[in-house]
Amino acid sequence: MKNILVTGGAGYVGCVLVPKLLAKGYSVKVLDLYIYGEDVLNEVKTHPGLEEIKGDIRDKKLLEKVIPGVDAVIHLACISNDPSYELDPDLGKSINYDAFIQLVELSKKNGVKRFIYASSSSVYGIKEEEEVTENLPLEPLTDYSIYKAKCEDVLLSAASPDFIATIIRPSTVCGYSPRMRLDLTVNILTNYAINKGEITVFGGEQMRPNLHIEDMADLYVYLLELPGEKINKKIYNAGYENHKVKDIAKMVREVIGEQVTIKTTPTDDIRSYRVSSKKIKEEIGFIPKHTITEAILDLKNAFEDGKIPDSMTDIRYYNIKTMQAINLK
Repeated sequence: MKNILVTGGAGYVGCVLVPKLLAKGYSVKVLDLYIYGEDVLNEVKTHPGLEEIKGDIRDKKLLEKVIPGVDAVIHLACISNDPSYELDPDLGKSINYDAFIQLVELSKKNGVKRFIYASSSSVYGIKEEEEVTENLPLEPLTDYSIYKAKCEDVLLSAASPDFIATIIRPSTVCGYSPRMRLDLTVNILTNYAINKGEITVFGGEQMRPNLHIEDMADLYVYLLELPGEKINKKIYNAGYENHKVKDIAKMVREVIGEQVTIKTTPTDDIRSYRVSSKKIKEEIGFIPKHTITEAILDLKNAFEDGKIPDSMTDIRYYNIKTMQAINLK
């Protein structure tokens, strides 16, 4: 396991993952459209083990050039939330599902040994159960989550002893990345606390699972190091802390300062779920090392260091605004 292809490697999680892979001695190919900035991997741009490929994962000819020689694929690339997907459902399906089928087929055909897929905990839909485990039926509610679930089926069908397939269902990721996102719960609340001195909580009783971005990236690295037979055809939730949104807001205020005011307003979005990450701990021993509070503190430091300029107005921090602006086809 030497050569790794990271699709979406210039994305929010990819920009934290790629430097970790390089530091571990892997050779890394990043395939990405770089729509959120050409400079997001500047920290490792001159690393001899890095090859950056600006391109579309729907481009079959490009994939046929890129994949040969790759030992493992970590597939992060997608239209990555419901609002962005709903801007153009046909585009979303072409990237999130049609391109996925092609990527899996070409990977297997070209001797890729391991394929790790970033699915989503949204595939569960709304659950009444106290703990959402991997054994519960999937009831995705949106096209985004429906096609995430369909991709899981595609990958599991392709899995074999020579093509190790592992599916991760991440919770909402939080914390600082060179390709920053400010449209995720913890990150949104921290941005408003720092730059407006006020947080608005919509509802507040909804339970939300979160995972620190460093732990998310560490998990992908860890999966490359495990014996293939241990993780073949395995599906794992990857979350950590389940908190009510109103309590996340209080955590933000504790870190940023008591001067931050919290306002609560009603919402129609009552989605609430507690994701269980017992299986990933018991089967492969993965335990996150970071907390939501650390993510808030990391963001605070990044703001103070000037790493997140124009956070209220720059569209590159917001997936849906960027997608609207570029009008990708």
